[in-house]
Amino acid sequence: MQTALVLGAGGFIGSHLVKQLKHEGYHVIGVDLKHPEFSSTAADDFIVGDLREQKFCNELFAKLKVDELYQLASDMGGAGYIFTGDNDARVMHNSAQINLNVAEMCVKHKIGKVFYSSSACIYPTFNQENPDSPLCEEKSAYPALPDSEYGWEKLFSERLYLTYARIHGLQVRIARYHNIFGPEGAWKGGKEKAPAALCRKVAEAKDGGQIEVWGDGSQTRSFLYIDECVEGTRRLMQSNFAGPVNIGSEEMISINNLAEMIIAISGKNLSIKNIEGPTGVRGRNSDNRLIREKLNWEPNYPLQKGIEQTYRWIKQQWSDLGQTP
Repeated sequence: MQTALVLGAGGFIGSHLVKQLKHEGYHVIGVDLKHPEFSSTAADDFIVGDLREQKFCNELFAKLKVDELYQLASDMGGAGYIFTGDNDARVMHNSAQINLNVAEMCVKHKIGKVFYSSSACIYPTFNQENPDSPLCEEKSAYPALPDSEYGWEKLFSERLYLTYARIHGLQVRIARYHNIFGPEGAWKGGKEKAPAALCRKVAEAKDGGQIEVWGDGSQTRSFLYIDECVEGTRRLMQSNFAGPVNIGSEEMISINNLAEMIIAISGKNLSIKNIEGPTGVRGRNSDNRLIREKLNWEPNYPLQKGIEQTYRWIKQQWSDLGQTP
């Protein structure tokens, strides 16, 4: 039985990845500052600790024998957390410290294979000014100009792991995730992303009312359902391709149209009020040519289906709090 170590196992993607690895027969060890918020962990062992601390990392890795490591631990959130600027120092320090510690431990303790979750936020702002035709091909990352300090840290950490691969022989796989969403993700509290935030707003709204959408609503994104994120991650780890490679959907949609999709799913009669707010780049969409070439696979789960499942889950969460629209 192979052993997988999932860092960030208490988070949205990490908790889903743990379930998949268990399903595949791995012995799974999860590590995070906290347990998953919405369900019990499927990990065989779950260790609560702070990966920013060298002492904790030294003690953790010294007692483990690991075949595969998945590094998803980071300080992150949606536009309200990343693009206001208020959290920039915290984001850069926390995530960089984690990756510096983890990369060193992986070499010192001869971890067999390492996955690092990067982000579409590394792509240059100047390639994403047109909402109708953004450029997010992997090779377009340089010359670098990410739209946030979060993106800069992710790009730095990509280079960190690739340098450790070149100098120390670390087997690295790097994916650039594009806006992952689905049940059991943050849906309130300030770190939620657009699909969850809009689902919550619609669930809260009274029929005949309105919801607020940040920006003019014409900014575009693609969103990837959690199950396909996990599948793409596993396919990359099982391949001989190091990456970086996009793991995302090519089904692009404007934020206003996403809000309208969710309103239609809810069956309510709601209007949209566009207000000022942090929005990031004008357009972003996954370019899947490289993943098709290297993995002979790409995500194809319809956005509509993923949003339907996510809205139902968030509506139930809202109802469980004793709230009614």
